[in-house]
Amino acid sequence: MTLSTDAIRGRQHEPDPRFRHAPPEWTPAVAQEVARKENLALSDDHWEVVRGLQAFYARHEEAPVTLTELHDALEEKFHHKGGIRYLYTLLPGGPIAQGCRLAGLNAPSGATDRSFGSVA
Repeated sequence: MTLSTDAIRGRQHEPDPRFRHAPPEWTPAVAQEVARKENLALSDDHWEVVRGLQAFYARHEEAPVTLTELHDALEEKFHHKGGIRYLYTLLPGGPIAQGCRLAGLNAPSGATDRSFGSVA
């Protein structure tokens, strides 16, 4: 996948059918750029997390997403691969904080706790 300057700058783009629940200004190229800055090489599993986060946020448009419910949803969705522990191997900056950055979403309050040093 090549990075489009227009996509990175958030200009009009055709929605990607693989990411039906993506925020309007988000494109896979935006995620690629975030990943590059955070020294991540995106795999199919990363894209699965991005789609899962975007779908979760789309289902919860009416109320703010809480850290606990998002954590529990990720644990359930990826339980067969090892849950949150597995997600930390993919996203060492924190499955919620780093995952939301990749997905073009605002992480819920408390997702980034610098006092523990476990998430960025």
